[in-house]
Amino acid sequence: MSKPIIQINRLFQDHKQTSGTCTVLDSDNFPLFSSLSLERGWNNNETNISCIPSGTYKVVFEYSHRFNRFLWEIKDVEGRSECKFHSANYWYQLNGCISLGLKYKDINNDGYRDVSNSNETMKMFHKALKGHTEAVLIIKGNVNIC
Repeated sequence: MSKPIIQINRLFQDHKQTSGTCTVLDSDNFPLFSSLSLERGWNNNETNISCIPSGTYKVVFEYSHRFNRFLWEIKDVEGRSECKFHSANYWYQLNGCISLGLKYKDINNDGYRDVSNSNETMKMFHKALKGHTEAVLIIKGNVNIC
């Protein structure tokens, strides 16, 4: 069974937050899942305060002791570890991880678009990847984005 591809297309970014889209593709390049994505902003790949650099990564489904459940972890990020896909509504709940949601909405009135329905969206993400233990993550962004 070939590995699915997770694509993140970054559309907006500043020093606090990065927003984009996430699509899971099967081996025939057919979309199995699509959502919005949320990450920390670009801060030179610094641990806990920056999104990870654009690029191609291995992603592994493994148990997280911190979250007490199986999550998809992004591997081989230079200078980083424990970068995962997990539910979060706000950029500041992420420490180099990626959250997924259904809508952008300024939930806490701080001027930033948060993601809604993150828990439900993450369940759909896991369902789309069910039966797999590895995937390929491709993160792309515009020239003005890391």
